[in-house]
Amino acid sequence: MKKSIFAVCDLEASYACNLTEYLNERKTTPFEVQAFTNVESLEKYARENEIEILLISTRAMCNEIRELPISRTIILSEGEQISDLGYPLIYKYQSSDDILSEVMEYYVQDHPQPHILSLGARNTKLYGVYSPIGRTRKTSFALCLGEILAETKRVLYLNFEEFSGFEELFQVNYRMDISDLIYFSRQKEGGLVYKLNSVIQTFHELVYIPPALSPADIRDVTGEEWLAFLNELISFREYDVILLDLSEQIDDLFRLLNECDRIYMPVQDDMISQAKLKQFDHLLHMLDLEKVQEKTLRIHPPVQPLLRDSGELTQQLVWGEMGNFVRKLLWEENGKNE
Repeated sequence: MKKSIFAVCDLEASYACNLTEYLNERKTTPFEVQAFTNVESLEKYARENEIEILLISTRAMCNEIRELPISRTIILSEGEQISDLGYPLIYKYQSSDDILSEVMEYYVQDHPQPHILSLGARNTKLYGVYSPIGRTRKTSFALCLGEILAETKRVLYLNFEEFSGFEELFQVNYRMDISDLIYFSRQKEGGLVYKLNSVIQTFHELVYIPPALSPADIRDVTGEEWLAFLNELISFREYDVILLDLSEQIDDLFRLLNECDRIYMPVQDDMISQAKLKQFDHLLHMLDLEKVQEKTLRIHPPVQPLLRDSGELTQQLVWGEMGNFVRKLLWEENGKNE
């Protein structure tokens, strides 16, 4: 299905072109983004093509633009005092991700039913990373796996831990997180694809949904709701892999594990860890979930110290011992599947 048009118009040519290039390269943008650097070219294009969203600077906005058949117009403000234009405003000089997030927030308010549910035929795989043992470098492995997979595939990473520590680790403040998406999904009004694009963040090529700030925010989400949410994500056909960094706080954990195509389980060999694994295996047998065992690969990720002054944390993983471990693991798995 052809994507709808998202037009960016700014008299500052470098700004319009750079923003458009970034949004088109961003693999999850559910629109085709077109740049315009003058009102005349925008007018001509709009009379021959249907524009779904127009993001236009205050200096370019004029009465001629108001008369164009555009579904949703949003103003790029430079922070100046503006009388009421009748359109929502977005501050121009912020990150492109934040601009897209705000645009999608405004858009989803007026368009609860999505125009695009499929962005291309994809066979999405569900990968899980889980361990019944603590302190196994599970999240370091999951992030590294996601980054390396994202070099050749479209990957969405979800973290379900009680305390991910992402805001502190990556020095960010999330406007929204996975709990906002779950709440939106519960309303069953559609449009999750647009809401998703107002929430997601990126580590280089890896796309991720910010984890919940408080464990209580997702502790009451049922297994049925998690499965419905994942099915919605899969239905967009935007991702080759959805990577789940799982924890015990998730309701119906075993059912989610059973839905995974592949499970990576970091383990340790000490006596206590092995006792926990035996209990886990016994419970799988009692629940008649031997298929989970068949899909699970038990691994021993390396210990790799991470230092804040040594560059971005995920890139330290990708190009360090953990990255070497993951690349070898994937190479061996691909060899077995050929």
